[in-house]
Amino acid sequence: QVQLVESGGGLVQAGGSLRLSCVASGRTFSSYFLGWFRQAPGKEREFVAGLSQSGGGTIYADSVKGRFTISRDNAKNTVYLQMSSLKPEDTAVYFCAADLRGGTMTAWYDYWGQGTQVTVSS
Repeated sequence: QVQLVESGGGLVQAGGSLRLSCVASGRTFSSYFLGWFRQAPGKEREFVAGLSQSGGGTIYADSVKGRFTISRDNAKNTVYLQMSSLKPEDTAVYFCAADLRGGTMTAWYDYWGQGTQVTVSS
């Protein structure tokens, strides 16, 4: 079992930056592929970024490529999402997720956090 708790969301102006954090419980954090997803009102949850167990492999949605960076600190059981050049369309609840295999599909992930709200004003 892995429990995930996100933090770092908030209100920011367009063009600004935020860093989200997600702390995991459990001793096997380094065994999990980690992902960040987001869900805007009235829309389905969508993949944002993913990171392999070693941290050497990353995947990004086209909509955030070049603006967002996912990273992890296995010693702190934490995954981060650094978000820059934020746009109003980035407004959503952001979720971190963990799975032994991972990928870009929500259905592939076994463990989810409760989410943190990010609001980008124009």
